[in-house]
Amino acid sequence: MRRLALVAAAVAALAAPAAAFAHASIQQTIPRSRERLRTGPAYVALRFDQTVKVLPNAIRVVDANGRVVSGASGPDFAGRGAQVPLRRGLPKGAYTVRWQVISGDGHVVSGVFTFGVRVPAPEPTQAYGASGPTTSEHVVRWLYFLGLALLIGGLGFRLLVLRGPVPREYDRRFYRLAAIGVVGVLEVGIAAFLLRAEDALQLPLNRFFYGDLSPIAGGTRFGTAFIAMTLGYAFVAALLFLGWLTERRAFLWAAFVVAVGFASGLSLSGHSAVDAGSSKWSEVADWVHLTAAALWVGGLVQLLAAGSLRRRAFASFARFAPVLIALLLAAGIYLSVLRLPHLHDLWTAAYGQVLLVKIGLVCLALAWGAFHHFVVTPRLDRPGVMARLPRSLAGESMVGVAVLLVAAILVDSKPPPASQPGATATPAATAAARSRRSQVASTRPSASRSRADASWIASTVRKP
Repeated sequence: MRRLALVAAAVAALAAPAAAFAHASIQQTIPRSRERLRTGPAYVALRFDQTVKVLPNAIRVVDANGRVVSGASGPDFAGRGAQVPLRRGLPKGAYTVRWQVISGDGHVVSGVFTFGVRVPAPEPTQAYGASGPTTSEHVVRWLYFLGLALLIGGLGFRLLVLRGPVPREYDRRFYRLAAIGVVGVLEVGIAAFLLRAEDALQLPLNRFFYGDLSPIAGGTRFGTAFIAMTLGYAFVAALLFLGWLTERRAFLWAAFVVAVGFASGLSLSGHSAVDAGSSKWSEVADWVHLTAAALWVGGLVQLLAAGSLRRRAFASFARFAPVLIALLLAAGIYLSVLRLPHLHDLWTAAYGQVLLVKIGLVCLALAWGAFHHFVVTPRLDRPGVMARLPRSLAGESMVGVAVLLVAAILVDSKPPPASQPGATATPAATAAARSRRSQVASTRPSASRSRADASWIASTVRKP
């Protein structure tokens, strides 16, 4: 009866209509988001689905160095849009457009997009003004990895390690942990997307909720992966619920396959997909690395929850763990060699230094696992061994959780660039590069000069 009530509540929640937002939604941008142009445009225009109020600073266009190249904004499209003139003959480069208008309901609607003149446009998350990954994003990604470990590792443990009938007490603990994992993946995934979007839009909280997220959701690998993984793990949650409701293992197998498959979204949108030297093999290696880590850490947590089944589960997991370790090491070594052009990058580059910390923690975890495999497993029948085992498993689990934390930081770090053939970084070249950067910084316009430029543009540039 209780399960039927839960099903009815779920159906009612899905059937309830969602509240509609009344604020203006953008329908068209000129140029299009991330469009690559042969020549610089004369103006930037936005079109909305309702009448909007346009202020003089409604649209602001800057180049890759932050210099303003736009004039004063004005209405367009019979009051349903805005336009701003641009400086004539925009040079080759990437440009960021930040806009804000007042919607008919009084809310300030904002957004950002990019375009390029004879160069590829950067993703909105890399637009000028975005600060890059923050500590909050590191923590959120770490929680996301933990959710994947609880979900994928829990399902793998139940299906591959503790096969067959189990006591109802353990079954409840298993479903509880798996449910925490899938809910965590969904909720933390939304938080990760919002944090990345907030950094790209650079808006205060009261205006962020009315920001236009479509260029980020549909115009970036990260956004596409977020949408696909959210839908995929919502399906996993439904399969997990059906498995608990019907007690059929077929639903658990389906949930496991779908969960492992959609974990590839992280690999298809991360370093292994976009950095220099990336290929389908690097994407596969990253996916294998992530899946093996999730099965390993999640399996350790399930071992702690096994209770009276711990002896049987520990012996079975000891046979399963070497396969995971082999996959983890093979994929990790391949990716490390691919992402670090030189050996000295391990201690000279920030990415390499974080990787060194991760390698140290992995070595500690492997030594701990080897102790369990070669020392503890043959002595399981000795008095007192099983009583002390949970504390040792908890220690190994904490090391695994620390590995996931460092991995979260590593994912948001940028690997060192590969040196160009024949290029040598000499002290003179380094000094010259610093001098050029100083000159660029010194020539950036002040606030008063930017206003003067804007006035000049408004008076000399006409809309075509």
